[in-house]
Amino acid sequence: MTRRKLIAGNWKMNGDLAALAEIDAIAAAAVAYPGVDVAIGVPATLIAPAAARAPGLAIGAEDVHSADSGAFTGCISAGMVREVGASFAIVGHSERRGGYDETDAEVKGKAEALLRHGLNGILCIGETAEQRDAGNAVAVVTGQLRGSMPWGARSGWLSIAYEPIWAIGTGRTPTVADAAAIHGAIRATLVELLGDDAQAMRILYGGSVTGDNAAALLSAGDVDGALVGGASLTAAKFVPIIAAAAGLG
Repeated sequence: MTRRKLIAGNWKMNGDLAALAEIDAIAAAAVAYPGVDVAIGVPATLIAPAAARAPGLAIGAEDVHSADSGAFTGCISAGMVREVGASFAIVGHSERRGGYDETDAEVKGKAEALLRHGLNGILCIGETAEQRDAGNAVAVVTGQLRGSMPWGARSGWLSIAYEPIWAIGTGRTPTVADAAAIHGAIRATLVELLGDDAQAMRILYGGSVTGDNAAALLSAGDVDGALVGGASLTAAKFVPIIAAAAGLG
């Protein structure tokens, strides 16, 4: 099955109103490469202005709470981000799982909140360096997938992002063969969980993706796009990744 490539950016806690000029340039690239889906997750403060100035670009939130409302000071719900223009959200990012001790059950609840509010989702999974070195990468990643998979998961609204935690922001990346092996294990697990629809669900790679290594990584088996951190902050670094994906279409 041919799956459209998805190149998604995650700005994390970066960006201000002046940075929206980068959104303009990224939106222009999305138009220039119509064979690739392009999305940017921005801080909550930038969702509304980014969505307003780039209506053709998928703008999303970097996280949501699993509840629709309540006494959760400092949190934001799926309904809130949708109301201000978000079309998707990222859940289960390694920085949330690691830094905030989010469990698979919590990530599952967040993904189900996205479904309730008509948002697309990117669900992240990935292993640490210690888990990989111990030979447990596949078991950890597929275990997270099983534990985090939301009720109602379908390829029409959900994508999976494999993030080897040891590769995020380190400049280290797995070999193409390593990426293909893990993505293949994820695909096999999706088949167990979802049946035929598993072949349509996109699996993204995330971890030190750049314009230099994007083409090789995106050519690996079952790699259907990328979740990009630091390189998504500027069009100069992000657009070459989009172009690499377009070249494989």
